[in-house]
Amino acid sequence: MFRLVMNNGDLLKKSIPIISEIIDEGVFKVSQNGLSLLSPDRTMVAVVDFNIPSSAFDEFSVEGVQEIGLNMSSLVDVIKRIKSTDKVIIQSGKDNRVSINLEGNGKRKFKLSLLDIKTEKPPIDQLKFTCRIELKSGLLEDAIADAEIVADSLVMQASPGIFKISTKGDISSTELELRKGDEGLINMEAADAIRARYPLEYLKKMIKAAKISDNVTLEFGTDYPMTLGFVAVDKISLRFILAPRVED
Repeated sequence: MFRLVMNNGDLLKKSIPIISEIIDEGVFKVSQNGLSLLSPDRTMVAVVDFNIPSSAFDEFSVEGVQEIGLNMSSLVDVIKRIKSTDKVIIQSGKDNRVSINLEGNGKRKFKLSLLDIKTEKPPIDQLKFTCRIELKSGLLEDAIADAEIVADSLVMQASPGIFKISTKGDISSTELELRKGDEGLINMEAADAIRARYPLEYLKKMIKAAKISDNVTLEFGTDYPMTLGFVAVDKISLRFILAPRVED
């Protein structure tokens, strides 16, 4: 059994709809640490790593560790009904369903059936990155939007002191270059020259999480998976792992 209460549902409204664009169903875990989700998409191209710590809730109680398998589309339909003045109460029931109650001017109650979802934990802990970059989220948003008008993928390159995002099509190209010391490049760790290509189909969905944090952290390597992380300290963490598009 568990009961989670938020006096404001903004964290859920800023994150759950974005997650639903990557995965169509997932298993949320409720533990003393908080509410979390670690799930790959059906194609195994991307992984969602989501966490809201228990301290971010106004009330938080759980017995042991509870797992909740939910259809993301159905969950988003409810999340979208949260008003800014609503208190959000999420709790387990005895009828194999989870209830989401919204208390504002009145009391609205929703119930979602639990799904039996079999998933294996993605081995993301085994990933070892050779580059770590923190930059302004708005810069990455612009780079992805620029790349979309040129091609269906972009290239990320890093070498000591320089980070580039570029795209080249048949008749046009675009490039963002940041150097150490530039205002938008907050931190950079890259010992060697690295290069990888990633699909825009996923990136343009993931970057919507920029509303969570003004800064974004990237980790990647040559022809290696990338992580794209957004963190609001003590409130929420939403990280995506994306497989590269390996060039011939």
